[in-house]
Amino acid sequence: MMYKGVLTKMQTEFGNPIQYYLNFEDDFLNMNQLLNKTLRLDFEKFQCLNCGKDKPIYRQGFCKSCFYEIPTAGDWIMRPELSTAHLGIEDRDLEYEKKVQLQPHIVYLALSSEVKVGVTRKPQVPTRWIDQGAIKAVEIVEVPNRYLAGITEVALKAYVSDKTNWRKMLQNLNVDADLLAKKEELKDFIPDEAKDYFLPNREVVELDFPVLAYPEKVKSLNLSKTPSFEGVLKGIKGQYLIFEDNTVFNVRGNEGLVVSLGIS
Repeated sequence: MMYKGVLTKMQTEFGNPIQYYLNFEDDFLNMNQLLNKTLRLDFEKFQCLNCGKDKPIYRQGFCKSCFYEIPTAGDWIMRPELSTAHLGIEDRDLEYEKKVQLQPHIVYLALSSEVKVGVTRKPQVPTRWIDQGAIKAVEIVEVPNRYLAGITEVALKAYVSDKTNWRKMLQNLNVDADLLAKKEELKDFIPDEAKDYFLPNREVVELDFPVLAYPEKVKSLNLSKTPSFEGVLKGIKGQYLIFEDNTVFNVRGNEGLVVSLGIS
């Protein structure tokens, strides 16, 4: 069977295991059902997720000009502490920024390779943890805007990482860690503005990924440089497809690429 469409990050459904879906314009594929099947990926062209033009993708599925212009790619997306909507100050589009920034945000601890601290909008729990390949996570604070979440993350990352080692995550090489103990340890370092938003009674959420075999080594597939690939799908973790020959493909990292997908 053959499918074709522009790549966007896989949709997920929390379950045991997590369910993954690839959403093309005319097709909706449950990727879990493709485990142990041979997939063929062929790069066709670029298609910017904003303007739709066949222009090289720069970051986050956008061409370079769109990336530097549209509100959905502002610096505050990656660096929440730069958020200014709570002050009524515009970055690129104040109405959009108010809509996204002035809503409840969660600061959390997750274990994806090592323990890391992160930020996400409340409705994105547990999706954010799934996308990072975290095997367990716990909420630390729930604050009313993105700025407070950002300054809390900045304060806590002096004591714990804010990065995931994606290679170790894909190999399932995780340190053993007590997230509740770590959360208590970090409690004193929460900024004064956010201390009242601490969540004392939150359980650790465990996540189960559909992986039949983890790679011993990791070979990353860049479809724009290697336009054709074929392999047997052995697992899905984070936003990565894991193949039998240790090749991994980051679907989210290749957003904006139009591909054809063959299944046999």
